[in-house]
Amino acid sequence: MEFYNEKVVYENPLLSIKVYQSSRDNDLFIDWHYHREIELLLILNGELDVNIEDECVKLQSGDIALIGARQLHRDRSLGGPLNYIVLQFDLEQFIDQSSMPYMRFFSETKNPLSRANYIFQENDAARANAAECIRDVLHEVTSKENGYELAVSMLIKKLLLLLIRGDSRKVLADHVDFDRARLRGVIDYVEEHLEGRIQVDEVSKLANMSYYYFVKFFKKAIGLSFTEYVNYRKIKWAERILLTKDLSVSEVGDCIGMPNMAHFYKMFKKYNDCSPKQFQKRMLEWNRA
Repeated sequence: MEFYNEKVVYENPLLSIKVYQSSRDNDLFIDWHYHREIELLLILNGELDVNIEDECVKLQSGDIALIGARQLHRDRSLGGPLNYIVLQFDLEQFIDQSSMPYMRFFSETKNPLSRANYIFQENDAARANAAECIRDVLHEVTSKENGYELAVSMLIKKLLLLLIRGDSRKVLADHVDFDRARLRGVIDYVEEHLEGRIQVDEVSKLANMSYYYFVKFFKKAIGLSFTEYVNYRKIKWAERILLTKDLSVSEVGDCIGMPNMAHFYKMFKKYNDCSPKQFQKRMLEWNRA
């Protein structure tokens, strides 16, 4: 089976999303592909068959399809006019410190995210609310009214909340209750020590857990390994520094406890698909536009 890695290009570097309305008049087959972004398809009118790995989702007017990050998918329109909205977004860019515990619902460690499509198929209210959110995201990005970035961020989080609360079958992450207070101190410690090297054995003691139990507990609770979480928070802080302070890239690396430039560039590119300098340039160009 042949498939390709689609590189989603964001219009606004502040928003890791791509949203657009499209139409088709004839039969069209889009071959297997994947991308790092979560995707939502909203059919405005017409019919579309979407294959997501080994599952086929048949969509008509008002229907929604959910496709997980890096899930293989293809689609085929069935003739006649078809109008639809595509919303693609990088989940990690919309998860902040307060919402990080819910990352586990979308980590796809238990099931692919497409298994949650039953929510939109069986829950009319969830489908209608999600459709409204998708339309509103398109409107905000198209109109670009003052503060639209905030509006889009809130709408993406509302979509995530609809999925979490609508998942009666618990097909996303395991809904195992965990003592968040045991990790609260760890999360706070990370935020206070981003400028230095954060050792797992130190924070495991802070959580009063053994090293190996802590590693498993954190991954299950947050949806990221502890190392991934620390790197993610460091890079988010680096983005802020690049936009607010007049420092060289090496100085920014020192500020976030990544003095090794090769490692800093690698981690930054992992989360932004560009170097720190390219990120800074894009942001400056966007602000001048």
